[in-house]
Amino acid sequence: MFKGTARCVCGTLQATIEGDPVVVACNCTECQRRTGSVFGVTAYFPKSQVKVSGPSKLFTRATDSGRKLGNRFCPECGTTVLLEPENRPNDLGVTVGCFADPAFPKPARVVWTRRKHHWVQFPDDIPTFEAGRPSPS
Repeated sequence: MFKGTARCVCGTLQATIEGDPVVVACNCTECQRRTGSVFGVTAYFPKSQVKVSGPSKLFTRATDSGRKLGNRFCPECGTTVLLEPENRPNDLGVTVGCFADPAFPKPARVVWTRRKHHWVQFPDDIPTFEAGRPSPS
């Protein structure tokens, strides 16, 4: 079972977790913009396994699949720490980079590979999807 704390750059917004994540790497253009990188990696946990402390601001946007995604970020430093996916109402997404843990579990799947930068490679043992993949209920 994973135990850890994700935090923003300034430490104001934190999420303490105890549970097993479902980790997804997303190559959609909006995740690229959100992270300022070429893809985003999010760990999804049941809400009951996530303890959030500190203030956050919410920005909700449409995804490439047409669903809504809430982005919770620190109002002080602007780091996105939490994601609230419309298609996973019982889960919270925690941005993996905010754990700053190189031993964090690898993604269970990679989505939106049709938007992937041509030079990005993922291990062959991780399932990939050209678009999104419906989440299990």
